[in-house]
Amino acid sequence: MKKTHPDIDIFNTIYPNIIRLQELADKHGINDIFQDNGGKLLQVLLLTGLEILPGREGNDAKDSNGKEYELKSVNTLLTKSFSTHHHMNPTIIKKYRQVDWVFAVYEGIKLLSIHQLSPENLDPYYKKWEEKWHADGGKDINNPKIPLKYVIEHGSVIYQV
Repeated sequence: MKKTHPDIDIFNTIYPNIIRLQELADKHGINDIFQDNGGKLLQVLLLTGLEILPGREGNDAKDSNGKEYELKSVNTLLTKSFSTHHHMNPTIIKKYRQVDWVFAVYEGIKLLSIHQLSPENLDPYYKKWEEKWHADGGKDINNPKIPLKYVIEHGSVIYQV
């Protein structure tokens, strides 16, 4: 095995703060800040006042009034569109039509802005996906995208650096 890398001293200096960040995330239902965008999710929850909804099914978060939201994030260094669902079909679309979506825009790990879109804002995508699903004989659509440009043009800015 190799000798310890000189940067371990930097890591050891920073690490107690990473532990503190994870402890904060634990309070908000995020088990691992390094998985599934956990650190980014924590930041969005704290900035919007939303609370995570437990479990992998259903919507992602709710506000203090119980209104639910779908949360999405994008790293603009990697792509310019938001992922949706790996098995898009009319049942998922029906669920999505019931809630606003919150889109967080990152450059790497730096948050640039957060946008909110209503079901009405997203209706052109819902209609397109439903038409495609029916045209393809009821085959689920694999992760259709929502372009960042569309989110910026049609969403309400709820946070901006």
